[in-house]
Amino acid sequence: MRITNRMMTNNMLYNINNNKRTLNGLEEKYATGLAIQRPSDDPIVAVRALKLRTNLSELNQYYEKNIPDAKSWMETTESALKVTSEIITKIHTYCVQGANDTLTEEDRRSIAINLQELKSQVYQEGNANYAGRYLFTGYKTNTPLVFGDECHTEHYTITETITSDQVEIGKRIVDTCPYKEFDLENYDSFDTETRPNEVTVYRLRLSYDNVRSVEDNASFTLKIPSKLEDGTYELDDDGNRIYTDEFSENDMISLTSTDPSAYKPEPDEIHFLADTGEIILGSEVYDKFRNSDFEVTYEKQDFEKNELRPEHYFDCVRRDLSIEDEDEREEKAIKFTAEDQKIAFEINFNQQMAINIQGREAFRHSLGRTVDDIVQAISDVDRVKDEIEEVKLAMKDDTLTDEQVAKLNDILSVLNTELDLKDGIMRQAYAKALTAMSNEEDRVNVATADIGTRYNRLELTESRLSTQQTEFTDLLSQNEDADLVDTVVNYNAMQTVYNASLSSAAKVVQNTLLDFL
Repeated sequence: MRITNRMMTNNMLYNINNNKRTLNGLEEKYATGLAIQRPSDDPIVAVRALKLRTNLSELNQYYEKNIPDAKSWMETTESALKVTSEIITKIHTYCVQGANDTLTEEDRRSIAINLQELKSQVYQEGNANYAGRYLFTGYKTNTPLVFGDECHTEHYTITETITSDQVEIGKRIVDTCPYKEFDLENYDSFDTETRPNEVTVYRLRLSYDNVRSVEDNASFTLKIPSKLEDGTYELDDDGNRIYTDEFSENDMISLTSTDPSAYKPEPDEIHFLADTGEIILGSEVYDKFRNSDFEVTYEKQDFEKNELRPEHYFDCVRRDLSIEDEDEREEKAIKFTAEDQKIAFEINFNQQMAINIQGREAFRHSLGRTVDDIVQAISDVDRVKDEIEEVKLAMKDDTLTDEQVAKLNDILSVLNTELDLKDGIMRQAYAKALTAMSNEEDRVNVATADIGTRYNRLELTESRLSTQQTEFTDLLSQNEDADLVDTVVNYNAMQTVYNASLSSAAKVVQNTLLDFL
């Protein structure tokens, strides 16, 4: 084969360029520290690098953002629940004191004030928030759990279910002495023959007091939903509950709690007390429905500060009373459905965790209503004591006739009887509150334990992600990073080869045809 000068020159340039390309690749690897500079260098390494980088990016999102955010949310929730538990414990302590001790009037009033303040503080804890998001309101993180101030611009139609175990059997004092109606000038007409007595009351207690009654032209219905053998409610083809009995406002008697017959319904009657939010069942009605659940639909507006907002607890419709046009108000009404609203954070690959506790799992209307019962019982005792003092003061008048003194003595006897009975009712209210507060404590403690258990799981996941983050970083390094020692050795060797190729080329191109003539 004939070798020409052009062939030698071309081979020389090819070899020099090839060595230069190899040297340049080693220089890039040495300068960047990466095994490849472009996907075409090694497609398998490139694909593996993309996958590892994606996985590492997701790990960083979980480990550095999602989990810290979830932990902060849960820590704030747990803190609020622990404070709530401590407050309920204080309420329980006051109930023990009230049930067992002989209290002075000042002690009773002090306890009433403290109980009301503690009740308010419990519900204020329900408005705990994290980064501007309310913790206990499910998906409605922009809506507080309780009203921060009095609210008179929102009207609710509420549907509340009262289960059979929530029907209360208690005692009330009836036929009390209406001393305020007593007139010394007309004392003969004042009845002192009828004595206060204790009656058994079957009560459904709504979650709110001062609900709008039928006298306010508001709708009010009491329904008995049909239950299946498995305890679920029977539904029609459209998914609505089927009812075995239904009572409208025309089937009930609307009264106030101060009415003498409020707590004395006839056996077949139902009394609705709008001011206290109570439904009093006659004995026959109770016997008929004692094992039934009750669905009550009523209307409520004019909320007090720290009252729980209905949309977090019940099926309800909210209307804005600031809208004057009724058609527009109805059009803009918002319907809420009571449902589980778990806020789930993705904390690992295909792994989610609910980080929230809903208000109804820890904060119930029953706590506030129980405290209200105690305060009312204390108020009743104090009122009777004040009336007794008024009678004693009136008897000191020297101008009284013997008949008037005798009548006042009769009244005093009636009031003392009433005081003994109402003092017993007050102690019963305290004793009942002990059980109620224990249940509230248990509920909050269960919620605290629930969030604590999830927090521990979150920490375990965080620890596992930390290990995975390290492992994926190592894998990525092994896949992408160049071995600097080998790179330096290869670079120096290639540099020697490249210089040798330049040197040999210089010698080749020096010879011409004239050198051989």
